[in-house]
Amino acid sequence: MDRQLLRVAFILVLGTFMATLDATIVSVGIDALTEEFGATVAEIQWVTTAYLLAVVAAVPASGWLAGRFGGRRTWLAAVGVFLLGSVLCALAWSATSLIVFRVIQGLGGGLLPATGQALLARVAGPNRTGRVISVVAVVPLLSPVFGPLVGGSVLGVAPWPWLFLVNLPIGAVAAVLARRHVPAVPPATRRTAFDLRGAVLLSPGLAVLVYGLTEVAHGRTLPAAIGVTAGLAMLAGFTVHGLRTRAVPLVDPRLFARPPFGAAALALLVLGASVFGTMFLLPLYFQTGRGLTAWQAGLLLAPQGLGAAAGSVLVNRTIDKVAPRTLVVTGIVLILVGTVPFTQLGHGIPDAVIAVSLAVRGLGMAMVGAPVMNIVYSRIEPEQLPRAAGALNLLNTVGGSVGTAALAVVLQGRLTARAPEISSAFADTFWWVLGFCLLAAAGATRLPGTQARKPG
Repeated sequence: MDRQLLRVAFILVLGTFMATLDATIVSVGIDALTEEFGATVAEIQWVTTAYLLAVVAAVPASGWLAGRFGGRRTWLAAVGVFLLGSVLCALAWSATSLIVFRVIQGLGGGLLPATGQALLARVAGPNRTGRVISVVAVVPLLSPVFGPLVGGSVLGVAPWPWLFLVNLPIGAVAAVLARRHVPAVPPATRRTAFDLRGAVLLSPGLAVLVYGLTEVAHGRTLPAAIGVTAGLAMLAGFTVHGLRTRAVPLVDPRLFARPPFGAAALALLVLGASVFGTMFLLPLYFQTGRGLTAWQAGLLLAPQGLGAAAGSVLVNRTIDKVAPRTLVVTGIVLILVGTVPFTQLGHGIPDAVIAVSLAVRGLGMAMVGAPVMNIVYSRIEPEQLPRAAGALNLLNTVGGSVGTAALAVVLQGRLTARAPEISSAFADTFWWVLGFCLLAAAGATRLPGTQARKPG
């Protein structure tokens, strides 16, 4: 990779880092926000949930927007929307206003990773996509680790609005550098109409489904049943629409039937559930089960970030030499090995074992995301990159949100059944994480065993 490509990768990764970090940094401030606005925990949790649902709603549109207006222009607009939402959040005067402004912020944040990846893959070309993606794919793995540390540090020296204002310098620098150094990839030559019917079914369907699962975790039966049923019905309607329409759908269901996209999609979907689900369970366990502060919990999670960084270096050196299936399956096995100790939390495992297990998980996670994305990005036409990137990021986001909501339901049930043995309840829930990993491994065995042919 030449210096120019590395510069472009660094600039685009700033946007992804800003968006993914914000998804976790605010979680540390929930107590402060509850006190500031006089809200209940049930009300203030929507500060996190609203952002997540907005991200889920925005990702499917990223491919069409990039194809219609160009990758760089769409990415810069997404940065602008995210920063606008950040300023509005800092100026919020009530819990309701903060939740509304978090939706605006989430719409911008949802566009950044997919648009940035597609733009970077287009600039790099198929010969260099694997190595450059291996560098940027580690960012979403590091953000959940650094989020609690950054959030705890901010609240230690500044009031709660700085949880959002901290985004401004990052976003401003990224936007200025992007205008100077990121090439302006033109819009698609064949312009397609926006799939309005698909958008009405897909994005709201996903949001309603996640909402329903969230309500299950809180024990509210009627809203949960309505949300899950309506969400599944809307997604089924989108699938039928996508298969029947003659226009270009927002996300083409036929993509998932084409090898290796289907297997890659399954691997990313389940990986998202495992990664983000674990990042939901462990901080909660550290703080409720062991009485640690957010800062202490973040420190204990740091080895996963170190493992992910080491894995990124390893993948960067081997991604063009080792079969994608070998890398991905090895990564999933490492995640499995690193997860097993957490099924024994009820027996009081020492911090050293937790640290080593997290480092192994981080190493494994870095060996999955980049190779899977490289498999897809290096095998499709350049003009299809935005839609493919949108589909992959949608799957990872949906896996993370639905997986986290599902694990929250499981955890709530186990806490009730195991009361007052909190550690044992968390240990039981981690068996489900192992199940997710096994399902991902089954999909990964269907990935290509050879490298893609390079053009020319």
